[in-house]
Amino acid sequence: MTYHVYLVDDDRFLLDLYAVKFKNAGHDVTVFGGGEELLAALRKEGAAVPDVILLDVIMPGMTGFETLEAIRKEGLAKDAKFIFLSNQGQDSDIESAKKLSADGYIIKASAIPSEVFAETMRILEGGSAH
Repeated sequence: MTYHVYLVDDDRFLLDLYAVKFKNAGHDVTVFGGGEELLAALRKEGAAVPDVILLDVIMPGMTGFETLEAIRKEGLAKDAKFIFLSNQGQDSDIESAKKLSADGYIIKASAIPSEVFAETMRILEGGSAH
């Protein structure tokens, strides 16, 4: 099955690494440099709803948490899975992700791109992140 994956991160290098991983596995990938960019795309009339959105937590402008909050409030991308990607592993961040009903939380510093890919696929195919 081909999934449509949205990647949101202000780190262009990481965005490219993750994008290549998903594209090489045959998935459609769209990348965004920040939360505002993602929201603008999701708000467009007739916008495609991705299967999964991987969101960096710490970004200039809106954080990943603020972005997901806005998505939830506006009822955007209702069927998408949401996975936070962060260098932050604090309990408070993981708790914030849970409060926003995120489907997963991956700590970038301890996960290579193939692990990020594998965890994303596990969540997409019905596994729980908890």
